[in-house]
Amino acid sequence: MKAIQITHNQQLNIIDIERPQAPAHGEILLRLHYVGFCGSDINTFMGRNSMALNPVIPGHEVGATIEAVGEGVPEGLKPGMVVTCNPYTNCGKCAACRNQRVNACQHNETLGVQRNGAMKEYITLPWEKVIPAGLLTPRVCALVEPMSVGFHAVSRAQVTDIDVVLVIGCGMVGMGVVVRAAMRGATVVAADIDDEKLALAHKMGASYTINTKTEDVHQRLLDITGGFGPDVVIEAVGSTPTYQMAVDEVAFTGRVVCIGYAKSEVSFQTKYFVQKELDIRGSRNAQPSDFRAVIHYLERGTCPVDNLITRVVRPEEALDTMRWWSQNPGKVFRILVQFA
Repeated sequence: MKAIQITHNQQLNIIDIERPQAPAHGEILLRLHYVGFCGSDINTFMGRNSMALNPVIPGHEVGATIEAVGEGVPEGLKPGMVVTCNPYTNCGKCAACRNQRVNACQHNETLGVQRNGAMKEYITLPWEKVIPAGLLTPRVCALVEPMSVGFHAVSRAQVTDIDVVLVIGCGMVGMGVVVRAAMRGATVVAADIDDEKLALAHKMGASYTINTKTEDVHQRLLDITGGFGPDVVIEAVGSTPTYQMAVDEVAFTGRVVCIGYAKSEVSFQTKYFVQKELDIRGSRNAQPSDFRAVIHYLERGTCPVDNLITRVVRPEEALDTMRWWSQNPGKVFRILVQFA
């Protein structure tokens, strides 16, 4: 069967690998329809993802149907069902697993990063990792995982309806933050350098938008919050300036949640940690409940899905597409590869 493989020297190949046979006990065979390229994939392609195998079959944003089920699979999972998947592993033994936070497992291996992923025609997975997608189409299913990461960050921030939430970065994950924070009744302020992304963030629930390249971020936030600053800042970029912005701009006694990985060391005025008595938290991957919440949201049909899917390409177009993305990094939400 056909699969896409990335190496770390800006090479991408279509390879032929053996198709999985009948699923083993407790496993499900999925037929992949759409698989999304995400930020970790472009970083792998550009040689900037030290966590990824080299070479690796990418892909963990999945829209699929069940092809076959093995013995021991619950009756509710049947051939023909539209599904997505939880692409993370958990060991069950580390501190995170012991504390029921399996999304942060110390030994996690995400599909398409630390192990070969779903960018191929068929894949087998343990039934526990297969998530029924309700009324969603396989195309929309490929958006579930990245939005779940944003939903999880909002849970980590304990956002409520009395909070002003600054979201730094309006990529796909940041849009998930905007949606979930707005659903919780918070006043959402979206910040980015791209006006098109900011316009979409407003459409998806942000009450205010700030272009961090052309506007005075600090003054705008003071104006919006009556001089207090935002109660919550969620960093969804992963850069030195945005990490520093999060700590500088959050209100006294506020919460800062970090999703993005900064590519280099970040220096802080650590006095703000103490003076403001900040809660600074990481947010990694997503919990099963976050996946269910995103599916519930997308089933409403109010999400502007077409605005979030930048391109749909065939496997043979993937190399040219990744080269284009590497030259236009700010213009992409999600690129989907269509297999079936």
